[in-house]
Amino acid sequence: GISVFRPIVYGNSAQPVDPDNRPRGMPADHTHTWTVSFAGNDGQDITHFIKKVQFKLHADSYANPVRTIEQPPFEVTESGWGEFEIPIKIFFHPESNEKPLTMFHYLKLHPYIGTEAEMEQQRVQRKPITSYIYDELVFNEPTEAFYDVLTSKGNVRIPTKSSARGRGEFVRETEEMEVERIGEALRVVDEEVAKAKEKMKAKEKEIAEMQKALEAKR
Repeated sequence: GISVFRPIVYGNSAQPVDPDNRPRGMPADHTHTWTVSFAGNDGQDITHFIKKVQFKLHADSYANPVRTIEQPPFEVTESGWGEFEIPIKIFFHPESNEKPLTMFHYLKLHPYIGTEAEMEQQRVQRKPITSYIYDELVFNEPTEAFYDVLTSKGNVRIPTKSSARGRGEFVRETEEMEVERIGEALRVVDEEVAKAKEKMKAKEKEIAEMQKALEAKR
């Protein structure tokens, strides 16, 4: 059967708020403005096969947490202080006979790539944060009418059975960044474990000395 691949990008950008130049009306505890978005790769038009995009924000933090966007750009801009997972629900045009598809993005407001010193410098300088993922929507054996829609615009891939699913430099770069972030997190964990072991040894030594002193007084 035929499979049609359409490249998309989703994620968020965030900007730390300058305390000396806060937007009027912003809650006092909000530290960032941010935008979560869903789009075609390289700005390609996706409206011929996507009807609307729904973003579900943190229910306890935002009024009207379910935001439905029916025209591009498919994005929501807000302000806040915390990170959370955002379900992104994609609705296709009726002729597709495709059910809505839900993807998930974890909103990132703080630096997560680099050494602790580099990330601290980013925080101090209030540098913008970006967190985007490249992916591909895969339509297996689309109807003839929807096939015509999918292939009418943009960059479409119709791979052969033997071809591997290429994901592009965007994903490789994202994966490399994620590996680097995980590696840095593991290094921090190792340091904390080493510190905990040293503290434990010191406590054990202290207890042994106390026991020795108690025995000497008997």
